[in-house]
Parts: sequence; structure tokens; C-alpha cells
Amino acid sequence: MRKAQIAVFVSGGGTNLQALIDQAGKTLTSGELALVVADRPCYAKERAEKAGIPFAEVPKGPAFERNVLQLLREKQIDFIILAGFLTILSADFVSAYQNRIINVHPSLLPAFGGPGFYGLKVHKAALERGVKITGATVHIVNEVPDGGPILLQKAVAVRDDDTPETLQRRVMEEAEWVLLPQAAELVSQAILKGEEPWK
Repeated sequence: MRKAQIAVFVSGGGTNLQALIDQAGKTLTSGELALVVADRPCYAKERAEKAGIPFAEVPKGPAFERNVLQLLREKQIDFIILAGFLTILSADFVSAYQNRIINVHPSLLPAFGGPGFYGLKVHKAALERGVKITGATVHIVNEVPDGGPILLQKAVAVRDDDTPETLQRRVMEEAEWVLLPQAAELVSQAILKGEEPWK
């Protein structure tokens, strides 16, 4: 049976990539992790190689997007997952994979999203604001950072003694690592049926 071919874009340790690898054949059955793309040297390379997934490091520069698009075509990629990927993709790139790119963001969007909100900065802002509930969101990527249609969200309670680091860890474990494989399966199923994933 054909599976949707997935490329995962990473910039760091690859913990969200690992969550996808761990759920391959479990939560994620309609899609196959066919390529991992990094925009810099990172530990995600080891995770990809250990799982037997083709890995490509594409240095950032004027030809970055063109080179990546060529790779995606060669591998016949159906959709892209941004998993801790820190490069903002251009509107042209996004339109080449219209409604076929998803991102995981460590807050309940639209709260604490948009330019400048990534990594620990999101959790620091949430704690400074005094929110009692935070979480993670998986959304379709469009030309507005963190602005595309929401696919899935999961709430996580904020504790009185939380630091940005403890909150980040809990949001990853309780929300990001749960949601991302679920979203990958949803999008894979939709692609195989020729449907839009958020309808």
C-alpha cells in the first residue's frame, strides 16, 4: 500500500523527529519518514541515521530553497513537517507545497506565536504573562509565521514553580510529542485520499 512520503525539517537536537520515529508504524501508519533536512549541523543527523532515514544538510544561503526543493522532488515528497526548524521559509517555497507543510509550535496559538516566538522564548513569555494553561499547536504553514489553519492543539497546565526550562520539557513530553505523530497521520491520510487535511 502506498504511503505518503514525509520530509522532516530540523535545526537542532531532533526531539520532535525522534517522537515521529518512535511512532512510525504505531500512530503513524499512513505516512513514511522518507527524508530529514537540516539547515545546520545538528544532533538530528544521528537520530535520522540510526533510524535509517536519508539525511541531507543543506547550508543556508541564496540557493537554500532551490536546493531543498530539488531534493524534495527527487525523493517524491508529499508533505513537510517542520520540527524545531528555525529558518523562515519564503512565500514562494510555501506555495510550492501549498497546504502540505505543517509546524509544531510550543503554545496554544494564537497566543505567544509569530516572529521572535520560538524555543524557550515562548515559555518565558507565557510565565511572564501569568497564564495557567499553555500547550502546543500543530498548524498548516502559510506565508504568515504561526498563522496557518490549526490542525490539533493540546493543553498543558502551568505550575507555580515552573521555570521556562521545566515548562518547555513538559510541553514537549505531554503535547508536542503526542500531537506531531497524530498530525502526521491525519495529513498522510488526507493526502492519500486527495483531501485537504483540516476540512
